[in-house]
Amino acid sequence: MNDQTMTIREMCDAFEVTPRTLRFYEAKELLFPIREGQKRLFTRRDRARLKLILRGKRFGFSLEEIRQLLDLYEVGDQQQTQLTKTYEVAQTRLEDLMKQRDELNTAIEELQEQMKWGEKMIASLRQPKRAAE
Repeated sequence: MNDQTMTIREMCDAFEVTPRTLRFYEAKELLFPIREGQKRLFTRRDRARLKLILRGKRFGFSLEEIRQLLDLYEVGDQQQTQLTKTYEVAQTRLEDLMKQRDELNTAIEELQEQMKWGEKMIASLRQPKRAAE
């Protein structure tokens, strides 16, 4: 590896992804490695883009959203458009995640209540039955 380019194996090792993942992102026009025959060389730009792609996926952004946000880098306004749009998309995603968290917390609480009820029922069924008096 040199400071300018990385091979597909070096990228996989550095970012803990598979070659298939890198080829997929290349096919989706998210990464643009230099092609030398069958060899792919990834530039600093590709590395920065992959870092953003992986972060976006972790936050639940769609690949199309990520592609559109990355493409805004080229607008030429010192990234103002890109940062503004990214912030808007992130705000919406944060609201969605918080709603999902609240729904999960509610489901967890309900399941815990049902399990407590179940424990009581199991315990009562295990107690020996008294003969009718």
